[in-house]
Amino acid sequence: MTDLVIGSGPSGVSVAKALLARGRQVLMLDGGRRLEGSAQARRDRLAAAGPESWSADDVKAWQAPQFDTPPGQVRRFGSDFAMVPGAETLVSPDRIGLRASHATGGLSNLWGSAVLPNRAEDIADWPIGIDDLSPHYRAVAEFLPISGRVDALQTLFPTLSMQDRAPLTPSPQAERMLTHLDRQAPRLAKLGAHAGAARLAVEPGCQYCGQCLHGCPWGLIYTSGQTLDVLRHNPDFRYRTGLVRQFEERLGHVTVTLEDGETLQADRIFVAAGVLETARLMLATSPDTSARLQLQDSQHFFLPSLHRWRAPRRPDRRPYHTLPQIFIELDDPAVSPHLVHAQIYTWNEFYAHDLINTYGSKLPGSAPLWRLLAQRLVVAQAFLHSAHSARIDLTMAADGRLTPTVQGNDETEQIMARATARMGQVLKLAGLVPLSFARRPGDVGSSFHVGGSVPMTKTPGAGQSDILGRPKGLSRVHLVDASCLPSIPATTITFSVMANAHRIGMLAP
Repeated sequence: MTDLVIGSGPSGVSVAKALLARGRQVLMLDGGRRLEGSAQARRDRLAAAGPESWSADDVKAWQAPQFDTPPGQVRRFGSDFAMVPGAETLVSPDRIGLRASHATGGLSNLWGSAVLPNRAEDIADWPIGIDDLSPHYRAVAEFLPISGRVDALQTLFPTLSMQDRAPLTPSPQAERMLTHLDRQAPRLAKLGAHAGAARLAVEPGCQYCGQCLHGCPWGLIYTSGQTLDVLRHNPDFRYRTGLVRQFEERLGHVTVTLEDGETLQADRIFVAAGVLETARLMLATSPDTSARLQLQDSQHFFLPSLHRWRAPRRPDRRPYHTLPQIFIELDDPAVSPHLVHAQIYTWNEFYAHDLINTYGSKLPGSAPLWRLLAQRLVVAQAFLHSAHSARIDLTMAADGRLTPTVQGNDETEQIMARATARMGQVLKLAGLVPLSFARRPGDVGSSFHVGGSVPMTKTPGAGQSDILGRPKGLSRVHLVDASCLPSIPATTITFSVMANAHRIGMLAP
């Protein structure tokens, strides 16, 4: 009988890779949404022409849909294909920033490609340790392209070597910042800060066209759909579309029911549907109609700064990319007992757009001023451990959607304030003026670093899973996406989710 993988996102392709390596038969199911033909044609035209041939009108037309995105939505290639509108999944979508995906490749179609493993100390509460994950980080890194360079971050994250990796060229602003930070290494150490180039899941060959946040025309930013395309050449692998709505574990197999009523049987199922769809599947299958799951969040905030120095060239002139440029890790118990992770973004066209929309109407004719200011703007996006973050209770509504209820955390504001102050000291050493008064917290769940609704533990009780992601009472159902993580460290989530899914795929009976 076949193993069934539900979902084609990063965790789905990772567990499938592991199962196939063991000689198992794998069927993968997902919602199957793909980029529409018109959007694909527009993307192909841009890629064929090359950035040096693009006119201002070409770029404006490419970017316009992203600037007109409904609240809570994220688009790529001018399309909503990769993100389910909140109201289709949630009774009250305005309460949280988290969204589901029914696309081939899931939310990896939208991510910022930032890659880091967990630090051993930040998963001390997990029933598995960094030594259990390390070989699976390495296995995932064989098919996940990771750019970066050897620097001060290597000592914090030895499980991800940057040796022989091809780094992306930083923006002119980021290069200047990295130079300052390298010179200030002793002072950074006293602040408990480690800084280095961002680790990004990007294929070699970047054209530095600056359109990363609108969609790479050449598909160089990794999506798990790329790995799916490789898997489909394996004779032991099959793929089809279909949304799973329920499952039932029986003696010797699992039966799943699809949205259209069709049923399938599998030896085991590996649920990699994303935390919202996995929660809906678990609640729909539960015999208790009042069942509740609780998601853990890694809350985040944005801290803008202005650089004091003159950039070598205008930051809005190619070549440049708009993905994270620099990682800064705060490792000081006076701030938090866990790492605080920050991603530094230099110029992108959203800065000028947001400034003009927010302040331009109050000062007619001021748009050129805001554009100039945007060219000096640098933004840090900082993430907290889930221990300092809100949680999201989920119950099943009568219409099959999820009802979210946010449970606040009394520590969040305090830890954010400490992290803001310390991050401000670090940014000053990089030659920036931090605008601490303008710090802006993200909505709960909007970091998409969310999970832990059925956390792994060595001796699971109700609402928990074992170290192979099997919920209490089940032996043939494995949760392999972020739903089974015991907690959510501040560092980037996708790489660790992929490594854990690969681990479960290699060890499942």
